[in-house]
Amino acid sequence: MQLAGDGVFGPPRDRDEAIAVLRAAVDAGVDHIDTAQYYGPGVVNELIREALYPYPKGLALVSKVAARRDESGAVLPYDDPDQLRAGIQDNLTTLGVEQLAALNFRVMDNAAPDARFVDQLGALATARDEGLIAGIGISNVSRDHLMRALEVTEIVCVQNYFNLAARDSMPVLDECNAREIAFVPFCPLGFPRAQRDTILSNRVVADVARRHDATAAQIALAWLLSVAPNVLLIPGTRARDHLAENLGAGELWLSDHDISVLNGAFELQATNHDG
Repeated sequence: MQLAGDGVFGPPRDRDEAIAVLRAAVDAGVDHIDTAQYYGPGVVNELIREALYPYPKGLALVSKVAARRDESGAVLPYDDPDQLRAGIQDNLTTLGVEQLAALNFRVMDNAAPDARFVDQLGALATARDEGLIAGIGISNVSRDHLMRALEVTEIVCVQNYFNLAARDSMPVLDECNAREIAFVPFCPLGFPRAQRDTILSNRVVADVARRHDATAAQIALAWLLSVAPNVLLIPGTRARDHLAENLGAGELWLSDHDISVLNGAFELQATNHDG
């Protein structure tokens, strides 16, 4: 989502760099790209296609549906079953593929796991059965959403807001881990900027970073990788040097002591953010 313009709306500040970031990521071995038709809207999907088509074998393109943008850039619901189907088709068209590796259904804030939720999942199950998507994911959900979804269909991934300073999705992560479902934390370094700055300027994070000759961002990402084996990171970037920094987090090993002090470094509070 960082490859679009400010506010995830409109074209990027530097189109050539956006293309270069995508190509550098794949060249470095990245095989999971998270996107959405409403990033831009359409801008990010078109950048991905321009940079990477024909796509290398094994590259998983994962998108999400249930939202759209208006002329001002506001995010609006687009989550009736027929709209979800249209969203899938839009992604397939702009990315130039016949199937998505997975598709996340972004549950709108405060929506309950009710009969409508089941109908929405049914639209995605139909698309999966028709071969348009290989797997169904859900995003911005509670554990109750996850358990209800599992009564209806197989779920391959859950994408929730989760980072060092916001861990109210831990019960969801634990359930996913127990069931071998991928957990994908969005905004892994915090959002909005104030929370990101709180994480990256934290004294404990800085101390751990110095011990590992790493950056604060790398430590925050490495902590996420340490939480559970089913965590898949999607840190966004619009620059190649930042991409290299993010990838470096995967080579860090945090000790039990590191993890313990990081766990205690933040006062936890319930949060809810778009992704």
